[in-house]
Amino acid sequence: MRLRRTVRPLATILFLATLIWAVPALGSSNSRAALAATNAQRRIGDALTKKGLSFGSPVYLRVFKEEAEIEVWLKNGERYDLFKTFPICASSGALGPKEKAGDKQSPEGFYGFTRSKLNPASRFHLSFDVGYPNAYDKSLGRTGSAIMVHGDCVSIGCFAMTDAGIEDIYSLVDAAFKKGQKSIAVHVFPFRMTGAKMKAHADSKWASFWSELKAGYDAFETTHTPPTVAAEGGHYSVR
Repeated sequence: MRLRRTVRPLATILFLATLIWAVPALGSSNSRAALAATNAQRRIGDALTKKGLSFGSPVYLRVFKEEAEIEVWLKNGERYDLFKTFPICASSGALGPKEKAGDKQSPEGFYGFTRSKLNPASRFHLSFDVGYPNAYDKSLGRTGSAIMVHGDCVSIGCFAMTDAGIEDIYSLVDAAFKKGQKSIAVHVFPFRMTGAKMKAHADSKWASFWSELKAGYDAFETTHTPPTVAAEGGHYSVR
């Protein structure tokens, strides 16, 4: 009888432990991403519908450092439509590319990431890695890593958004991956690369580099389709 009384509570404890592990905790990464998606649907669902877009549409991102903005473009037919421009809450460094770890610079160039780079358990609410360093950066010996778009409005080289902003962007990105998009391009520019802006910055030591970025900027402005970009001989080649 004593053995039976001992076994029954033990079995109950094991059963309850199984339930605890099976159900995500309220603060777990899974529930955080799910709550973010619910919040995003409430905030931007109607705006998506009005533009003929939806969660799950392929995504393309453009970042403008001087203007402190991230544009979210969604595919609509054969072209991409601008869905929304989000303000960057905090960033660091100056105009010009990131060159080494610890320089507190945010990068400039043509980047991209896959679903594995999403981090729903980020210390900064939610985040994703933009893909620095890319092949071009590596060819020039540039160092550093973990350049993110994230929440919490604090930055030492990343692109920090408000928590609401990262929830909306993260949820659109996550939905696109779930619908089959393999990778998402993130093109980071020092500024909107208009003729006037290029002229204003013509004396910068980065002017030649920026002319290569402008080729990618112009290609998208013309076609509204993300260009194919390669790194060749220490330069970007836009196709």
